[in-house]
Amino acid sequence: MGAGRAPRRGGEVPRVATRTTRKPKRKRRRLRPRLRRLAPIAVVLVVGYLYYRPLSNWFAMRRALVQSTAEVHALSAEKASLERDVEQATSLTQLEWSARQLGLVRPGERLFIVKGIPQWRRAHARTR
Repeated sequence: MGAGRAPRRGGEVPRVATRTTRKPKRKRRRLRPRLRRLAPIAVVLVVGYLYYRPLSNWFAMRRALVQSTAEVHALSAEKASLERDVEQATSLTQLEWSARQLGLVRPGERLFIVKGIPQWRRAHARTR
């Protein structure tokens, strides 16, 4: 058989163990399990922080709008009431009534001030 080995039956050549230097497999860097769980939470917190300021401003503006709208309605009701008072004040009877409420009298009339009316009413309410 000569210098080399003879092929085996079926034409197979025996494998010769050759020494090759294989590079060690690189370990695939994986995130630690704890970090893997915390990363989505951190992302949610950052997104929440970025949304906080605009949302709080929006809610504050909404509250201010509701307050301003209520104030406008109250002021418009007060304006309507004052306009009615002005219309009524042009009549002499309303003008006289308003003057008497202020304690004014017509020339020649006497002004009598009666004190203790609430106490008198209480005393007479018990006797009834």
